[in-house]
Amino acid sequence: MNAHGMTTHLDHIEIGLLVSRFFRAMDERAFPAGWARDHFTDDARMVAPVGVFEGAEAVRGTEEAIRRFARTQHMASDLLTDVDAASGTARASWNALMVHIHHEGEDPLFTVGGRYEAELRRTDEGWRFSRMAVEALWTTGRPPVLTPA
Repeated sequence: MNAHGMTTHLDHIEIGLLVSRFFRAMDERAFPAGWARDHFTDDARMVAPVGVFEGAEAVRGTEEAIRRFARTQHMASDLLTDVDAASGTARASWNALMVHIHHEGEDPLFTVGGRYEAELRRTDEGWRFSRMAVEALWTTGRPPVLTPA
């Protein structure tokens, strides 16, 4: 925070770019070995409709959720950030429109309107998500079939 207790413009921009790069990685299925280090801390926790995942499992959970679909498109808007410069942490939230196309079937679209809440930590490489949760506020279409864990 600056002297007035507000997030700096640079922090806001950097966190916004992290959100955009994360969504782009999911939509492009850009999951090469080590991809998560560009987005997450090693102790990351992900809470999503498909489950709760910790550490490396947070990454695998994200990949598995995306691969349930033939294609996806994630759009983020209304990013709000609150940075605590002294501790090198931040909170962020944003709205998301998430379009999923099933691999097969008569009703190929599954669309979700939701909200993401995240905690971030500044690392030597920049901001990284340490906690992330997505809440579905509404859906249309056929959701994926979830198998019991």
